[in-house]
Amino acid sequence: MKYKLILPILLIAALSASAQKKASTEQTIKPVGVIKNLSDSALLDVVQRQTFRYFWDFGHPVSGMARERSNKSFDYGDEVVTTGGTGFGVMALIAADHRKFIPHEQAVDRMVKIVNFLFKAKAYHGAFPHWMNGATGETIPFGRRDDGADIVETAYLFQGLICTKQYFTADTPKERRIRDVISWMWGELEWDWFTREGRDNIYWHWSPNYGWAMNFPIRGFNECLITYILGASSENHAVKPEVYSRGWAQSDFFKNGKTYYGYKLPLGFPYGGPLFFSQYSFLGLNPKGLKDQYADYWEQNRNHTLINRAYCIDNPKKYKGYGENCWGLTASDNYEGYNAHAPDNDLGVITPTAALSAFPYTPEYSMQALRHFYYDLGDKIWGEYGFTDAFSESHNWYAKSYLAIDQGPIIVMIENYRSGLLWKLFMSSPDVQRGLGKLGFESPAIAKK
Repeated sequence: MKYKLILPILLIAALSASAQKKASTEQTIKPVGVIKNLSDSALLDVVQRQTFRYFWDFGHPVSGMARERSNKSFDYGDEVVTTGGTGFGVMALIAADHRKFIPHEQAVDRMVKIVNFLFKAKAYHGAFPHWMNGATGETIPFGRRDDGADIVETAYLFQGLICTKQYFTADTPKERRIRDVISWMWGELEWDWFTREGRDNIYWHWSPNYGWAMNFPIRGFNECLITYILGASSENHAVKPEVYSRGWAQSDFFKNGKTYYGYKLPLGFPYGGPLFFSQYSFLGLNPKGLKDQYADYWEQNRNHTLINRAYCIDNPKKYKGYGENCWGLTASDNYEGYNAHAPDNDLGVITPTAALSAFPYTPEYSMQALRHFYYDLGDKIWGEYGFTDAFSESHNWYAKSYLAIDQGPIIVMIENYRSGLLWKLFMSSPDVQRGLGKLGFESPAIAKK
């Protein structure tokens, strides 16, 4: 039996060495300034390519993982990498490979580096922490008691890894290695553990030192839908369907049904909350035709976006710069630190990822915002990794920072608007189709089954 263990270890070492040897010859993507008179398609190319630099040129040199942010505020060090942001980053890698921004072989090598690192990194019942040391794979605590598993961040990571497995399908040693490692990690992830011995909820955190002390049941509607869908999709450690209806769907802010600015909102907070609610879970999960007993998710996400834009046009607080071409409230850095901006938490801060990651829902309005951000605000917010995180014209404040969880959705959702690529990959997974069916979802992706 020993040879069965030794061979994979030798293969890891060989492939890791190969990836590290080639890392020094990886193609870099040169940043460009504002280019005049671009067509819509050319502008989307420029934005996707330059934003991808965050994950490609700024990715951690040892692990290939996505760094949490580009600056060191909040005492983040150079070694901090983010689990969820890496999930978004590998989806961005797929889009970049599809667009031929990088050579395919280099995309493969980067993915081998990432999956080999994850396979050896610290995990808890198969789930990863929010932050890791990008060189060693050890956990970096996100908070005093948040020093173990983060099942939501892990769900974002596996949303990306499932797409990766569906994309890198060549019958070569490296691409087989990518698929095999993802399959092994997916099979070991104990989603059912996070129901705390079979309760009717998935719980966000577990710590080897504090157990369930954070006591955070995940209830909707918010950015965590993907956690329940993947939890139901597992073959070895699935959660029961009841946790969806008895846990996720039970909160004071799940059902809405009210109308704002003429748009009905089926689920969620008043005015919908920050726009990342309609984006993070839907980077791979295709909302087109996706319905369950609670909502039509295309209607949910599109109307959420339209309400957010309409609020910015209405601009009841009279902030400078808001309007038809300048909208989008979501979580981001701001002049005070960091906040989850929304119509009911409006601090005068526009976050480019909000409108740009809404391209599939509001392509005309998102393009208007993109052209304003790029041409009118220009070098104030356009930099080496695309658009900086946020700005406030009322406070004459323009961020210098970039965040993985904000840059990734820009690339991915623009690609879903252009080709549907990540949606097609994720929804083609038999595991995902099984999970959606178990939870009572309807989707064109599973209607043929």
